[in-house]
Amino acid sequence: MRAALESLLRARKLDVTLTSMPGQEPVAPDRLAAMGDADLDTSLGGGLRRGHLSEITGAPSSGRTTVMTRALAAAADRGEAVALVDACDTFDPASAAAQGLDLSRLLWVRESGDAPRALKAFSLVLQAGGFGLVVLDLADVASQALRRFPWYTTTSTWMRIARIVEGRDTVALLVGAERIARSAGGVTVALESSPARWYGASSRARLFTGVRPAPRVVRARS
Repeated sequence: MRAALESLLRARKLDVTLTSMPGQEPVAPDRLAAMGDADLDTSLGGGLRRGHLSEITGAPSSGRTTVMTRALAAAADRGEAVALVDACDTFDPASAAAQGLDLSRLLWVRESGDAPRALKAFSLVLQAGGFGLVVLDLADVASQALRRFPWYTTTSTWMRIARIVEGRDTVALLVGAERIARSAGGVTVALESSPARWYGASSRARLFTGVRPAPRVVRARS
């Protein structure tokens, strides 16, 4: 029965998105996009899979923006054009540049909290092609707003997004406070909340030095 279903899916050109599972066959190095963090890339087997939809999830101060920015910087360092659809206009170019992101290779699409418009922009950028990494940052969209957002819970919508990048050199990446979607060959990089790092001798003279992301990679079961 399973073989027959897979045969039908392949006949309708849905095989890669729906029937391919990680671990069934080795991934060529040129089909992986390193995220710029040695430990994380090791856990990923070399990086995120090109032609797939993956996601970064985590609470505020978990390091999700840091991981996203490192991934954008790593792609730009490889000479790739990158794009960020910023749903709530929270991206800070100066901080990103300080982390090594070449802003001349970044397309920054700014939105003021309208999640449907942001998702539409994400889809259009993916369809345009030519980008190594395209990110949709929904992390600061309120959970209640996301749950009222029709496309958020519509599986077919995310399947369509996955189909746009299928077979391409592009990585499609979502960033959110909770899990949203991924394709069969994509992963969820779940960030655990970690204590903030401070420097100083007293509580009134301490300086904030950042957070240390603690990612956990979640894959689809084979």
